[in-house]
Amino acid sequence: MISKDLEALPESAFTQKFGPKTRTVADIIFEINLVNDHIGMMVRGEEPFEWPESGWICAPEDFASKQVVIDAFMKSSGKILETIESMSEEEICGTITTERGETTRYERFQFMAMHMWYHSGQFNYIQTLLGDDDWHW
Repeated sequence: MISKDLEALPESAFTQKFGPKTRTVADIIFEINLVNDHIGMMVRGEEPFEWPESGWICAPEDFASKQVVIDAFMKSSGKILETIESMSEEEICGTITTERGETTRYERFQFMAMHMWYHSGQFNYIQTLLGDDDWHW
């Protein structure tokens, strides 16, 4: 759904701010990718990178064009799908330890889905701000 919403947005939307406190589409996708990559590393048993503790996540300057953002989202999401597809049900239900304590891989996958769904609503709202009230999925 997110990739279809991103495709429907005009190029200008990826760096457009709608006010002094808003983030851009590029910022939000950059955050989604960080969350997915971080969780993916944990569920695969890899050492995750240090989470940036600087308030709202903002995309770097070179993460600004529609194609760069979509390509990065597809790559990050693709790696998560590969991870899920490579695991047995037993592995998915298995426990892992995160910075917040013990949980299951399933819970972490569920959190990723909820996080993306939340931001998907923001993309839909941005579409309406730009005059597009069509469903694209």
